[in-house]
Amino acid sequence: MRAHAVLGNSQKLDGGAMFGNAPKAMWKRWAVADDDNRIDLACRCLVVRDGDRVVLCEAGIGAFFAPELRRRFGVQEERHVLLEGLAALGIAAANVDTVVLSHLHFDHAGGVLAAHVPGAPLALAFPNAHYVVGREAYARAQSPHPRDRASFVPELPGLLAATGRLELVAGDRSERLGARWRFHQSHGHTPGMLLAEVAGQRGPLLFAADLVPGVPWVRRAITMGYDRYPELLVDEKARLLVDLQRRAGRLFFTHDPQTAVCGLAIDEAGQVVASEPLATLADDAF
Repeated sequence: MRAHAVLGNSQKLDGGAMFGNAPKAMWKRWAVADDDNRIDLACRCLVVRDGDRVVLCEAGIGAFFAPELRRRFGVQEERHVLLEGLAALGIAAANVDTVVLSHLHFDHAGGVLAAHVPGAPLALAFPNAHYVVGREAYARAQSPHPRDRASFVPELPGLLAATGRLELVAGDRSERLGARWRFHQSHGHTPGMLLAEVAGQRGPLLFAADLVPGVPWVRRAITMGYDRYPELLVDEKARLLVDLQRRAGRLFFTHDPQTAVCGLAIDEAGQVVASEPLATLADDAF
């Protein structure tokens, strides 16, 4: 197994929303805000070459939005950046075997859709892929709460189901992916979010999704305004990071613009902190 970090379309979002109840006097040390108080965010994906198959952990926000919505949600590029990044690795969209989606918010799943074409219906960008989604996360996308309805693409659950290649995961394993892949379920950000863990000789690599979107959020009490249940998320994060640190695991970040991967250490206060950050992950062997 070999792993790569591949960037999708980037985004700018309000810094206050991204750091929840942390005051700007604190979070401005971690992120630079523009005149509209927006900070830079990546939509980074993890590509794992698992034998002869290509597994893609998430797809970022993509380029499916019409121009007015692209501006509203701070998407920076018009083109489908993820497809370009995969092509640079010699991977055509038709050759992606499996796409693992932690949840179906548009900034994590929108990249499975083809780029916007005026007047054309939404279509999937990976025509031969199997899709792995948490059963509860899928149900949430089908029937969202008014608070987070705008975070979903209404057509997406139906498009995934229509492929006949959708696996809904209820436990910690995927029949499609096999024994080297394990899932942790998290409910603090959105119900049923799946965190994919890949076993390797150097220790596990965890796709941290929106439980830990970047290095600043490794801090136990830092959450996002987008989190549905912040106190639950804090407890979930604390348990998972302690466990992962004990197993010499690493975190893979989707939204951190500077850091793709980090290790974990214990500081003088006994808290889990980020260590040995890497800007990218290129042909990393498991």
